Amino acid sequence: MARKQGSYADTTGPRVRDAALRLIAQHGFAAVSMRQIAGEVGVQAGALYNYIPDKQSLLFELLDSHMSEVMEAAAQARLSGTPLQRLEGFTRFHIRFHLPRRDAVFLSYMELRNLAPENFGRIAAKRRAYEDRLEMILRDGVADGSFVVDDTRITTLALIAQLTGITNWYDPAGRLTLREIETIYCALVRKSVAA
Repeated sequence: MARKQGSYADTTGPRVRDAALRLIAQHGFAAVSMRQIAGEVGVQAGALYNYIPDKQSLLFELLDSHMSEVMEAAAQARLSGTPLQRLEGFTRFHIRFHLPRRDAVFLSYMELRNLAPENFGRIAAKRRAYEDRLEMILRDGVADGSFVVDDTRITTLALIAQLTGITNWYDPAGRLTLREIETIYCALVRKSVAA
């Protein structure tokens, strides 16, 4: 297959990542070949190596990019107020950030196991830093008596799983608006911490 006209590093590189994200989310990391990704982009399989060294590096880049975006957006969210206000702010932020990124969320949870140990450790550290943001809110709420939580770490993981699960079922054409769903989730989260 000849190089597709207009195939340049500044456009082809992102197209490679977008195609890989979509294909891996649909079929799984093990089932997707570099040849399939190349075919989706419209370049020869060998040309992919101009943009990414190997499939493992590609998966790491996809997961690392997602986690970096999460961390940057979370830092800009600037949650403030009481622990309960910060918890609601985190809930709404998490839903709004993750919903339009279903494929990236899927990869971040389902394909993490396919990373080499050193890459796994780097992504796990970023994930832990994000989780720590929520855990600090819970700890502050326990300290001031506004939350009753048996274990802040377990509660953090459970809440993030609950919030992230919305990407599996949410339908923009459904009977409730996103804002209504966020409000229901905020109530569920409050109940989870006995607020």
